[in-house]
Amino acid sequence: MKKLILASAVSAVFAAPATVLAQARTGSAPTLDRVLEASGLSLSGYMDVAYTRANRDLESGAGVSTRVFDSQNDSFALHQLGLTMAKQPREGFGGLVNVTMGTDAQVIHSFPDNSNSMFDLTQAYGQYATGAFTVIAGKFTTLHGTEVIASPGNTNISRSMLFGAVPFTHTGVRGTWALSESVSLIAGINNGWDQMTDANRGKTLELGVSLNPIKPLTIAVSGYSGKEPTNGGANDGTRTSIDAVASYTITDALSVGGEILAVSQDNFNGAGASAKYNGVAGYAAYMFAPRWRGAVRLEAFDDKDGFHFNTPGGVKYTEVTVTGSYFAADNMELRAEGRLDRANNTVFANFNEATPSSKSLMTIGAQGIYKF
Repeated sequence: MKKLILASAVSAVFAAPATVLAQARTGSAPTLDRVLEASGLSLSGYMDVAYTRANRDLESGAGVSTRVFDSQNDSFALHQLGLTMAKQPREGFGGLVNVTMGTDAQVIHSFPDNSNSMFDLTQAYGQYATGAFTVIAGKFTTLHGTEVIASPGNTNISRSMLFGAVPFTHTGVRGTWALSESVSLIAGINNGWDQMTDANRGKTLELGVSLNPIKPLTIAVSGYSGKEPTNGGANDGTRTSIDAVASYTITDALSVGGEILAVSQDNFNGAGASAKYNGVAGYAAYMFAPRWRGAVRLEAFDDKDGFHFNTPGGVKYTEVTVTGSYFAADNMELRAEGRLDRANNTVFANFNEATPSSKSLMTIGAQGIYKF
């Protein structure tokens, strides 16, 4: 009887893959995709290799860098090798694991990891879904922002200043309730901004709503509030952030979008003072032909108290980015980009020139993204 029970259990575990094998043509082997699909698993990945050249010194640390991942003066870089494995059924238990390798991994590490490791466990969470309700627990990406960590999800090479002004990930619990096909509510609690383990005793509350009132229009509003470490971790203060994102598909070829962000931090200097920064960004993307796309981003960022970029007195920034893409294949995209940043103060470091800093920063870049 024990042997019969064991044999039945093993058969149940391997039933789906075995069915795929049985259905394979004689003399051929089933693909890994089909085996994983039959097992309820999905496996995907991508590689992002790019070149960046800047007319200011972004690497010395002498000035401000408004860039998140591409703060290189003149360099090729393997920015990201991303891998995701997931099993997310509509009903029951599942999970997702997402790792990021490359130079960008050095930027997105969560506390307490302060290393320069080029490996990051970006997401890892368990999931339970039943009806209209889904809950995840573990480490997951933020609700804030138009742009995302994974390079294929963006239309530009460089990330916006707003992308760098919000958290990358959170560790905690998040629930999503789909009230209808057009309205979803989100609520959760986590350790705070980019903290795998809590850097203090306070927890951060997250709330969000996703709206799709008409087919071409999507709106997402999210907010975070909770005690965050300030003054180099010596103090705590309440940090509150509100972000609103909207996108509209005008035609199959043309889409536009916008984002508004506002962040406030109490006790940012350990003396009870508060600090704020805010920003706005606009996006447009147009498919000129089946394999050619153009994208434009316009952005303004007001670091009112110098809290985000650590510039006493505060600085205002603007940037414009133009990106062209060629889809060489369904899984291969080539991009070229030009970007100009301006500030109302001389915050960008020069290369050993008589004038130590300037009000403008210009970069050019090229990127190749391969998906598998």
